[in-house]
Amino acid sequence: QVQQNVERLFTRFVEEGKATVRLREPAVDLCLSKANVINLKTFLSAVRLAHQGNDTGVLPLSPLVPAKNSDVEKPKTKMIITSRRDYPLTKSFPFSLEHLQTSYCKLARIDTRVLCLKKLRKLDLSHNHIKQLPATLGDLVCLQELDLHDNHLEAFSGALCSSGLQKSLQLLDLSQNQIQALPIEFCQLRGLVQLRLDDNALLRLPCRIGQLSRLRFLSAARNKLPFLPSDFRKLCLENLDLFGNPFEQPNPLVPNIQLKIPLTLLECAARATVNHRIPYGRHLLPSHLCKDLEVAKTCRCGSACLSSFIQITVTMNLHHVAHTVVLVDNMGGTEAPILCYFCSLDCYSQFLDRHLQSN
Repeated sequence: QVQQNVERLFTRFVEEGKATVRLREPAVDLCLSKANVINLKTFLSAVRLAHQGNDTGVLPLSPLVPAKNSDVEKPKTKMIITSRRDYPLTKSFPFSLEHLQTSYCKLARIDTRVLCLKKLRKLDLSHNHIKQLPATLGDLVCLQELDLHDNHLEAFSGALCSSGLQKSLQLLDLSQNQIQALPIEFCQLRGLVQLRLDDNALLRLPCRIGQLSRLRFLSAARNKLPFLPSDFRKLCLENLDLFGNPFEQPNPLVPNIQLKIPLTLLECAARATVNHRIPYGRHLLPSHLCKDLEVAKTCRCGSACLSSFIQITVTMNLHHVAHTVVLVDNMGGTEAPILCYFCSLDCYSQFLDRHLQSN
């Protein structure tokens, strides 16, 4: 089908017997080479007429001769570029690409031509100078692996976490960047199996990291993590590396008390919403309240608490969440502090009694 289906004709090298016809559906490039110049120009004129819906019978087209298998170039699915001088500035990327690597190219941003490669499954942009990720990166709905290590990233936007990457993305490498925190929406990337966050400036991990139920490999070595979020207990990992973080010494006897007595109506309503699993959304509640509910804390008793709670850090052996654990420090430890919440003084007192008895 040619009518209204030609995206663009590339005829810059037509005098050398070369041309490219870019179709819309299917999204492929038809690359012609070694053609007779006169016949090629006639053919391109016919394509233009057919695209416009005009009669092509007036053109003297030569009879078709089947091409030899050796002359037919298969659609290119993989391209690896590892230097700036090899980076294509005028030539487009083949639409058929499934694996693209452009490393060591000193890229300051992601090329908009790359964002049009809808078949991409693996994108490697490591060892560049990228500072920001465009929201349109989330339009690559087939993308399974995204490697961004050794760039200048300071953030990973919430918009990307709410995009088509939610279902497709399985491997994400953000190591060797300058990220201090990941957005609340990060845990919507439910398809993640492998996550690398080494050598950043992370001060905390996402509070709902336990929602990444498919995550099996997590590495966040050499960051600035003082403790782990309480939701970390829900992970089920094969390999975990948290080496080189300045973890604080947990002290359950020094609580951070944020209790509001009596409880506000807002706190009571929020607790009831979560505890009774009442459906809610921005069409029913103010958006700021919905955001608070999405990061509600869970007491040891199983009840929810929002802004009224007691917070402490306790010790957790990382083998409870991972089969293989890289030592946390040079002393051979596999334990790390983790946040723990209580919805009332009663719950905290019960925990404290058990803790003192066990010690």
